[in-house]
Amino acid sequence: MILANVRGRLRAQDLRVVATALAGGDVRRREDYERLLLEEGPDRLLDHPGLLEALLAIRTLIVPSPLLFAYVAVRHTLLAAGVIDRDLADYLAALLLEFGDHDRSTRVRRHDDQTYAYLVDIVGDLTGLDDTGERGFLLRAHLGNYSLWLAGLFPDFIEARRSRKGGPDLPYYDELGRQGYQLASEHHLAGRYGVAEIYRSAAERFPTLRAAFNRLSDQVFFASATTPDKILRNL
Repeated sequence: MILANVRGRLRAQDLRVVATALAGGDVRRREDYERLLLEEGPDRLLDHPGLLEALLAIRTLIVPSPLLFAYVAVRHTLLAAGVIDRDLADYLAALLLEFGDHDRSTRVRRHDDQTYAYLVDIVGDLTGLDDTGERGFLLRAHLGNYSLWLAGLFPDFIEARRSRKGGPDLPYYDELGRQGYQLASEHHLAGRYGVAEIYRSAAERFPTLRAAFNRLSDQVFFASATTPDKILRNL
């Protein structure tokens, strides 16, 4: 299952990249940032307002690792939306990395025979399932995760499917995503795995998280794409 563990997997090399990116070629500034890392730990620099832009501007062989970039991109996007919960940012960065791997987003766990293309299929499998079992827990979490993944990073796809085939709109994903995270937070396994509070926070803030992921998609992952809906979202 997905855990909030991206920040904890950052290595010394990642933090050197942070210092180098923020220094912008100034050796003395880089030394100051490295000293700050030693004295205060990584969080202050990882939250530096200019870090995401600095990482995007790197044009050398020294590049951010997927772990570093995912954490910084999600953390700064959420901070801009007023969400300061560091554990939630850590979890959503892990979600971004995990679901970006092949067809992982359609499965409740990495190695699972069942795939889900539609949220209604997840809801259908939850109906009548043993609420106390592990699969019920994974399906609840996946309902939240998959809703945020689809509606957050691919809003133009959602809108195109809605206009062409009568598919659901973004508020539909907001509601099912909120329900999925809320139900997952109430499951006894959420406490065992240390994700209950993260799920509760995600449920409470789901529309805000989805809108933040829309901005991340528009400004970072699909920055060169232009669609009418993207223009409207960024007015």
